[in-house]
Amino acid sequence: MLFLILGISGCAQEEEQAQKGGTEEVFLVENESEPQSQVGLSAQKDSVALKVSEAVDLVEEEGTEAFPEFREEGGKWFRGYSYIFIWDTNGTRVVYPPDPSGEGEDVSGLTDINGKPIGKLFIETALSESGEGWVSYEWPKPGETEPSTKYSFIKRAEFGGETYLVGDGFYVEDYLFTRNIGDCESINATGVSLCEFMHPGRTDTELGVDYSIAYVLMEPGEKNLPHRLSNPEVHYVLEGSGTIYIDDVPVSLHEGKLVHVPANEIQYVENTGNSSLRLLLIDQPAWAEENEEVLE
Repeated sequence: MLFLILGISGCAQEEEQAQKGGTEEVFLVENESEPQSQVGLSAQKDSVALKVSEAVDLVEEEGTEAFPEFREEGGKWFRGYSYIFIWDTNGTRVVYPPDPSGEGEDVSGLTDINGKPIGKLFIETALSESGEGWVSYEWPKPGETEPSTKYSFIKRAEFGGETYLVGDGFYVEDYLFTRNIGDCESINATGVSLCEFMHPGRTDTELGVDYSIAYVLMEPGEKNLPHRLSNPEVHYVLEGSGTIYIDDVPVSLHEGKLVHVPANEIQYVENTGNSSLRLLLIDQPAWAEENEEVLE
């Protein structure tokens, strides 16, 4: 018989019940107490691969006798939201530390939010010629509706004529700075709706950059107040059309166009189109109140 062993670690998650067919399972990962920048994406990948290799070593030494160790809460394999769990290759859950009553359930039909056959890919990866590999898929974190990218490493192990599959995974966004426009809080700036999409001085993550990006939404007929910055600013049009005035010189704006505004030039933007105008504003150095003068 062939078995599949999957372990998940990384960021704080809560397990949701795995179901067959239209049902789902969320893989848990452990919350990091240190800032994410200290961990890093590459370091996390290495950590996951190492944990998988160590789990493979244990299975190849002890076989099924290792299964109880995976259920020991507070131990190496089951700490907080990080644990090893086991399926057979028919998709039946054999070891499930957070809820042993869930063992024996068939989760072979597991898919991600986009319908990607996660369970099938886990098994195929482990049974491939190399016996290992990474599988990516989209899954919302508990309490969130938008999906995040999950990355899981699968590796085969063998013992006493039996074949087992070991895996581990993490949410990629926990080790990178990412943000959705829908999560960006809008404010009124120079008379229009603006949100600070990314600013190195307003995030707990060390970005290693000295520029900021703002997202601006202007409806037809709207224009912002004339202003000038002591630093250059780049305008990039995501959608719509309009005009930017630089020292009273009109420059047309349309989707896909980029305009560099030199430092200390008076500027303002007007939506002259019939639909919403959406812009990204990039400032270097990062936008600061003392660098801007609004001319009402």
